[in-house]
Amino acid sequence: MRVHPEMTRLQGRMLDAPRLVYKDKKDVVPRFGAWNMMGGQRLIEGATITHWTILNFAHYLDAAGVQRFGTALAQRCAELGVNMNPRPVVPPLTGRVDAVEAVMRQLADASSRAVPAGQWLQLAVVILPGRGTFYNEIKLIAETQLNVVTQCCLVNHAQKCQSQYLANLVLKINVKLGGRNVLLQSESIGRLPMVAERPTVVFGADVTHPSPGDDSSPSIAAVVASRDWPCANRYGCLLRTQAHRQEIIEGLHEERRAADGSVVAGGLVRELLMEFYQSAKCKPERIIFFRDGVSEGQFYQVLAYELESVRAACRAMDPSGSYQPRITYVVVQKRHHTRLFPADNNRDKNGNVMPGTVVDTVICHPREFDFFLNSHASIQGTSRPTHYRVLWDENGFTADSMQALCYSLCYTYARCTRSVSLVPPAYYADLAATRARLYLDGVMGSARGSGSESGSAAGRGAGAGEGRGGGVGGHRQLERVVAGGGAACGAAASGHARPQARHVLLLTAALPAVLLC
Repeated sequence: MRVHPEMTRLQGRMLDAPRLVYKDKKDVVPRFGAWNMMGGQRLIEGATITHWTILNFAHYLDAAGVQRFGTALAQRCAELGVNMNPRPVVPPLTGRVDAVEAVMRQLADASSRAVPAGQWLQLAVVILPGRGTFYNEIKLIAETQLNVVTQCCLVNHAQKCQSQYLANLVLKINVKLGGRNVLLQSESIGRLPMVAERPTVVFGADVTHPSPGDDSSPSIAAVVASRDWPCANRYGCLLRTQAHRQEIIEGLHEERRAADGSVVAGGLVRELLMEFYQSAKCKPERIIFFRDGVSEGQFYQVLAYELESVRAACRAMDPSGSYQPRITYVVVQKRHHTRLFPADNNRDKNGNVMPGTVVDTVICHPREFDFFLNSHASIQGTSRPTHYRVLWDENGFTADSMQALCYSLCYTYARCTRSVSLVPPAYYADLAATRARLYLDGVMGSARGSGSESGSAAGRGAGAGEGRGGGVGGHRQLERVVAGGGAACGAAASGHARPQARHVLLLTAALPAVLLC
């Protein structure tokens, strides 16, 4: 065996960046994977925020500083098209980071008095003194107990009140409360590749596993799906705990027997398809399913189980069982060792390949449908392209149409004015699963704590058993918290609410670093 001393040389292609549309038809053409909103652009659909407040956990920021920040934020919202009440309906509250629960109780009491009956506190902007575990506690209590959307920011940014930073906050706040930030021009005129022609739903799915050394906590599956056809930038989200370190998503389709003996269908896919139907007023004819987090050794196993689960969920949508939309199943991979380097001067400021660089020859399989896409501009270091592997395709995607769709979607990520490194449905699923892990850790921590107290009262022999029992109870509590979308949906996804198939053979291959010609 010999190791070649030089990197592989190959030809790459550059995809054109999509044109973006803001309100009043103001277009933006991204350059180097980024753009800004300094040209008077207003968000395509601004949320209405009537009831909100500020929580200040930075003791050295006085009341005048909090008021100045709140005024600047409301003003920036107005400039960008978000209808925000200029005055917080609940006067700003101040507390210590070691007394988060007490402050949140105080918030609940104050909002019950200040907010009219039948309405609710929509937003709490939280000022933090730094990064720490108190962030997790704030999110857990606000989103699972108070059902209040939160937007956190660091005190040093709140003190400066810089326009660009406030604009970034507004982007996040707007989508959490049901607004929409930007559209692809192809979406606005009904020409998004392979999506606009027929009713199409775009799924993203991921599974997060416990940290190393944890041999008992469950894995968490997150599934998101678009619901705004002919666009694809507003998503619903569902979460589910499952067996420890299991990668296959179990709850995509479920059936149970009712008391009268009839079979009742459920599961994550069916619920999200129902959301699509209620929003778009039609059933999707195409399903594009982006799956993150699957290793090459699990491709066939995951594909076989999850593809059949999606089909079963579709059949359950029609009493006759004849509903069979065409499905495309794509695995997205970021954990690989392939890097792309430009061989000429066509590079970004960090020396990386330009956003939109795609490679589908030489280092890709000669018969499989796969490609590497560098859709983002790395802020620092060497950028890592995403490997897209189309394992199943009933929709007749060409390489060009799939690459164009993936690259266009990477410009619709709601939380920043940059293209991102992988398609947003997969990105949102990862964020939702991470947030659910935060919920679960908090719930299980509380359950273990109460279990320990019970164990101490009952004697040493009961302590371990109570701890294990509390953990199981925590799993059930998490499922109640996130049933129907939960608060994680608002935090991770865009929206606050609730033929003959080409079967690709699979082959594991180690890929080298690549030099683009």
